[in-house]
Amino acid sequence: MMPSELAPTQFTYAFAKDKGLVVLSGRDRLTVAVRQGADPLALIEARRALGDVFAVEAFDKDKYDQILAEAFATGPMADDDIDAAVESRGGLESLIDDLPKAADLLDGQDDAPVIRLINGLIHEAIKRRASDIHMDPFESNLSIRYRIDGDLVEVLTPPRKLAAPIVSRIKVMARLDIAEKRLPQDGRISLSVGGRSIDVRVATLPTRYGERVVLRLLDTKNALVGLTELGMDEKTLARFSDALAQPNGVILVTGPVGSGKTTTLYASLSRLNNGRDNIMTLEDPVEYGLPGISQTQMDHKVGLNFAATLRSILRQDPNVVMVGEIRDSETAEVAFEFASTGRLALSTLHTNSAAGAITRLRDMGVEAYLLASTLRAVMAQRLVRRLCPNCKTERPATGAELEALGFSSGDAVMVGEPNGCFSCGNTGFDGRIGIYELLTVDHEIRDLLGSEASEHQIDEAAFSVHDRLIDNARRYVVSQDTSPAEVLRVCRKGGA
Repeated sequence: MMPSELAPTQFTYAFAKDKGLVVLSGRDRLTVAVRQGADPLALIEARRALGDVFAVEAFDKDKYDQILAEAFATGPMADDDIDAAVESRGGLESLIDDLPKAADLLDGQDDAPVIRLINGLIHEAIKRRASDIHMDPFESNLSIRYRIDGDLVEVLTPPRKLAAPIVSRIKVMARLDIAEKRLPQDGRISLSVGGRSIDVRVATLPTRYGERVVLRLLDTKNALVGLTELGMDEKTLARFSDALAQPNGVILVTGPVGSGKTTTLYASLSRLNNGRDNIMTLEDPVEYGLPGISQTQMDHKVGLNFAATLRSILRQDPNVVMVGEIRDSETAEVAFEFASTGRLALSTLHTNSAAGAITRLRDMGVEAYLLASTLRAVMAQRLVRRLCPNCKTERPATGAELEALGFSSGDAVMVGEPNGCFSCGNTGFDGRIGIYELLTVDHEIRDLLGSEASEHQIDEAAFSVHDRLIDNARRYVVSQDTSPAEVLRVCRKGGA
């Protein structure tokens, strides 16, 4: 029987893995788990290291590996330790210098240096507001990059021989199979840094020169953002709030990967979470825990997908359901049928514009009458980087920029330009802002949907009086919150 609690590690990971010994707690006396077939001489070394008499309990290889993973899964992430590792030691580069030159650090006598490096990388990423850490092995080095404000920034390039021990340690922390290097794996690490709960999603992928690892940092401090904090203008916010107040129908949020769609949905659910309604979500994966909301993680290995779960969810009597993404015709059909029964459904869709979602849903086979009677609103959005207030400079807009942004050629518009300083990491940007366009289904749009009008006709009708993405973005250019180049990177005059 596996023990319910594991002691603080008293052997190094290298020793426990190689010799087959792990210290257990939750017993009346000191107990050491022993892997079947372990070297008996290792027990003598363990007796010397522990300095006390201990009981021995044997486990087969599979059970021992499970105990080993549990014992070493949570690396030390105390604030004092991390600060000492990063700041007192002179930065991440100095942590590389601390690493011994062994071919495999986990096979050395002390695996603390690699733990300090990984803790330091995560700590520094959180300080710099990175959303992801990419570790990519190449022929001669390991490229470690942070994704900050949507862009990858390289922070370290240690020798490639350090890739294996770093990846192995991350796998141990995420409870992945360290022996499996041929297949992709996914796991999670839960940490607490500075009193903040950080959930780290780990994904590995075999490549030509070794395993590539991406760590997605999910900071619960930034999870619950209100609708008023997303950057919508007052009119768009009022119209979107009216759509959320509808008792039934489908509300969609569209945009490319990394455009903040999930954040908008979570903010919408927080607005709807009044304690009187049963709100449920179907997500793949669940990124943040939402208090008072029932969240279900999809598991395709056992057939738990969006469409199948949405069909079953009616028996749970929900008022509002959020479906992580409409990916196929079956999910689209079930979502619209669900909403037609008097419930409110929220979801995301990968399209470039709000009106483009109509075409995508038609391609998925959603009937015209269902679209006309059930669709309530489609929000298209993008994220643009905010200019650093400490170093941005001012200049007149060029003629090409005025034309691309939809200004008159004679307009005198002063715009902001990124420069770069210490506070923004020499990028010229600090944080991101959302830009939006909202298509709401009124009587005119409903008639167009019922008659299967073209995407162009629907777009013209929806935005004859309301702002498109480019219109929404122009105000940030005029206020010098962002640069013309940043806006034109994500949207252009006349479309997305």
